Amino acid sequence: MSIAKVVEIIGEGKSIEDAVENAVKETGETVRNIRAVWVEGIQAMVKDGKLKAYRVNTKVTFVVDSDRD
Repeated sequence: MSIAKVVEIIGEGKSIEDAVENAVKETGETVRNIRAVWVEGIQAMVKDGKLKAYRVNTKVTFVVDSDRD
């Protein structure tokens, strides 16, 4: 039986796709077995009247390792 866990992560990038990829990449530095990412919200960061970056609020799902048989 598998057990999954969900963590909330904010990713940032030049595009929405980059922001999602960065969220997964950074999460993958400390979490194994990532199975899915759900984008819960999107923000566009503006500076001096111009769009500078996107931020995405995500929920990253991963399978928890188990030593049980």
